[in-house]
Amino acid sequence: MSMQGNLPGSGITQQKDPFASSYLDALSLVERLHRLLLDVLKDEFERVGLLDINAVQALLLFNIGHNEVTAGELKSRGYYQGSNVSYNLKKLVEMGYMHHQRCEIDRRSVRVKLTENGRHVCKVVDELFARHADGLQAHQVLDLESLDDITHGLKRVERYWTDQIRYIY
Repeated sequence: MSMQGNLPGSGITQQKDPFASSYLDALSLVERLHRLLLDVLKDEFERVGLLDINAVQALLLFNIGHNEVTAGELKSRGYYQGSNVSYNLKKLVEMGYMHHQRCEIDRRSVRVKLTENGRHVCKVVDELFARHADGLQAHQVLDLESLDDITHGLKRVERYWTDQIRYIY
């Protein structure tokens, strides 16, 4: 669902509240940035010839990194809204990007870790993000203080939303 357009009847923007309007703009930007991130990853994988993996799967591999995690842990992190984590993990195992093994303690749980191919994808994403960080600084798009301010603000919104979910319902 897109926040763009401030449709008639959308309520909050009709109130002419500058803060509410800015909040909707920020939500829209977060939504667009997520989509752009997926497009950037897709383009990078096309550039380097990794065509059998999609952007969501690449982010899964990147976020697993050198760790061994369960599917439940990945789902609870909430990074993969709109994607089926279990399906993507199954595909990544089938394609040889990760190993899976039943947890010794809880046999219902499956632990996953990257294979050499998975670590290669993780490295491609890591190098891409490092180039972006260098480019943002080199072109003076952001400095460390500005980036820290953005991150701090987004973490506060995350905490607020988490509290809304935990304590209102």
